[in-house]
Amino acid sequence: MTEVNVAPRVGGWTRFVTARPRLALLAALVLTVLAVLAGSGVADRMGSGGWEDPNAESSYATAALEREFPEAQPNLLLLVDAGDAGVDDPAVTAEARRLAERLAGERGVTGVGSYWQSRSPALRAEDGHEALIAARLTGDETAMGETLERIAPSFRDEQGVVEVSVGGPVAVRHEMQTIIQEDLLRAEMIALPVTLVLLVMVFGSAVAALLPLGIGIVAILGTNAVLRGLTEFTDVSVFAMNLTTALGLGLAIDYALFIVRRFREELATGAEPLTAVGTTLRTAGRTVLFSALTVAVSLAAMLLFPQYFLRSFAYAGIAVVLLAAAAALVLLPAALVLLGHRVNSLDLRKLFRRGRPAGRPAREEGAAWGRAATLVMRRAPLFALGTTAVLVLLGLPFLGVKFGTADDRQLPSSAPSHVVQQHIREGFPGSPGGGLDVLAEGRATPAQYAAYKERVAALPDVVRVDGPLVKGDTAYFTVLPEGEAVDDPAQRLVGDLRAVDAPFATSVTGAAAVLVDSKDAIGDRIPMAAVFIVVVTLLLVFLLTGSLLIPVQAVVLNALSLTAMFGAVVWVFQDGHLSGLLGFTTTGSIETTLPVLMFCVAFGLSMDYGVFLLSRIKEEYDHVGDHEQAVRHGLQRTGGLITAAAVILAVVMVAIGTSRVTNTKMLGLGIALAVLMDAMIVRSLLVPSVMRLTGRATWWAPGLLRRFHERFGLSEGEPARTPTNSADPADPAEPGESAEPADPADPAEPGEPGEPGESAEPAPVPAGGRGKETEAARDKAEARG
Repeated sequence: MTEVNVAPRVGGWTRFVTARPRLALLAALVLTVLAVLAGSGVADRMGSGGWEDPNAESSYATAALEREFPEAQPNLLLLVDAGDAGVDDPAVTAEARRLAERLAGERGVTGVGSYWQSRSPALRAEDGHEALIAARLTGDETAMGETLERIAPSFRDEQGVVEVSVGGPVAVRHEMQTIIQEDLLRAEMIALPVTLVLLVMVFGSAVAALLPLGIGIVAILGTNAVLRGLTEFTDVSVFAMNLTTALGLGLAIDYALFIVRRFREELATGAEPLTAVGTTLRTAGRTVLFSALTVAVSLAAMLLFPQYFLRSFAYAGIAVVLLAAAAALVLLPAALVLLGHRVNSLDLRKLFRRGRPAGRPAREEGAAWGRAATLVMRRAPLFALGTTAVLVLLGLPFLGVKFGTADDRQLPSSAPSHVVQQHIREGFPGSPGGGLDVLAEGRATPAQYAAYKERVAALPDVVRVDGPLVKGDTAYFTVLPEGEAVDDPAQRLVGDLRAVDAPFATSVTGAAAVLVDSKDAIGDRIPMAAVFIVVVTLLLVFLLTGSLLIPVQAVVLNALSLTAMFGAVVWVFQDGHLSGLLGFTTTGSIETTLPVLMFCVAFGLSMDYGVFLLSRIKEEYDHVGDHEQAVRHGLQRTGGLITAAAVILAVVMVAIGTSRVTNTKMLGLGIALAVLMDAMIVRSLLVPSVMRLTGRATWWAPGLLRRFHERFGLSEGEPARTPTNSADPADPAEPGESAEPADPADPAEPGEPGEPGESAEPAPVPAGGRGKETEAARDKAEARG
């Protein structure tokens, strides 16, 4: 077939990003250095809490008690070990009182109390060898951490005749913050070299492999600067830094893989570097932009929740996704223009290609994915039902999920603050700090307080009621529930306490009350978040495909891809299977916000891969008009790419999952599992089988929506070349499909110089052919088996 070889024109965006490539890269270097300076010390300004609803009753009561009765809300505990002498020994008593007086004199410390002052049995171990000094550190989390660092060394270890250990919520948070920073550095040291090795294996060229890493580093450093700025205005969780690293590397590599591969394919067809960049931006660049929007939408849903723990991940995730896409669409093209054909330099895979036939047809490359798609579509009902059944089965453990709160057991068992809390949990009556506090506001008589106390003491699951402690028109009671601080009886007791009649206004707080309020806040907003994600995802996928059915398929299949992750989270982290191997302490519950976070992140990443596949299938369908052939070619051309990207992202997430903090471990390993299941099971088996079952109806849309898509829809295609004569069935020379020497451009399919529909091609013909009837007939025959 003879064609007029008209080079695709260079668009305005291409001119913009490639006009001054050296200047663009220099500006990026300067901005990166500024980002390093701006983001330095960001972890020290972050919090390690954020699981509670700030607008809930428990939050109001906690703030009021901190203000009026600081001793009611201790956040620092000194565990005093008297040894064989016992806590009531006169020498021990004198030393403990000196410690309490010295602690009360420290700046930033208030509400100091102890067993030796109150003789409260809750502050004395049942064996009589240990007792507690409790206090409250004032200020925000940063101020409390600074106070703890200043005073802890002088109170820890041997103090006269006693041994002192430091614990309490402040110590737990501070140690968690420190461990997260250390683990994050270790994860980066693991992930970066392993990722580089994988990229070299994927690209072959060491030069091309370094480009995705560079984009990822720019995105991570830029996001740290953004988070540092946000800490000036709002609370940000230190856990969000893990997501910054994971998504910064993972998505930057995804986007760079897609763009660099396409650029190298264009070079292989003989295009000049500037023209190749223009074609790449019009095709792969649009897909990258679209993919970034879908991921950002999923992460933005977390902004609807009141807990700053979840909102922090939205801040970090949206920032890193947009920065990764911007770097891939601005900096990467500039670098590619400067590198040109040198992007293929240092091709290490040439060492393994000696003796390989030079003229092997490109069609052979990636054929395994094509054959797999053919097999799946030939047995579509079996694969669709079987895969769905397996995924549902893997998700069944999640039906038994129990929600709880994060506590010291998130830390390694050897962590000092965990050791202290475990001593208190096992050796002290009623788990000090695990009670429920009732704030009473309004003038009342002693008789009214006494009557209220009797009604509370008569409630089920109440062990003891202490108080009231009265200050003016405000008082508070402490209610000690049976069992653990946040188990089912304690949560039921929260509702019972709030229902007790009283002649004054009451508010209930405590660990169980915070959990109840957090669950209610999440439950109230989940429908809103789900509707937001689903509606926007449906709209974006429709704009990509113009189909009414494909967006619905995408949402349903993406949700199915997450079942294994949720089932594994319950089976491993709640039920404790593999806890010894993975090195964590099970609490018998899952922190309330974690499933929401994991869903939003994993769903977004699943859509990322879904967009890569659907855009390729759509492009093939537009060119050939054959539904099954489009699905087969789409999987053949992207299956290896998606799998390579998923493996690299999983490596990064597993590195994050080596953290010693359980929630971070759960996040990293859970999302790694979800990513691999999506890329290797859902995209390879479920998508082609379902699309085969829906047939050509997959692409149907009513007339109104078709016209809407024609006007506003997105397309990855590029202007086609105009043929000057009729197609010649014997002519094999179509760019991207001719038999030519292998090229290392395709990360999934080494040696493939081009793909149909991605290099400049003849205009599509209505009959579903490309002027290559011989090849089309062969493809259809192969599809029929």
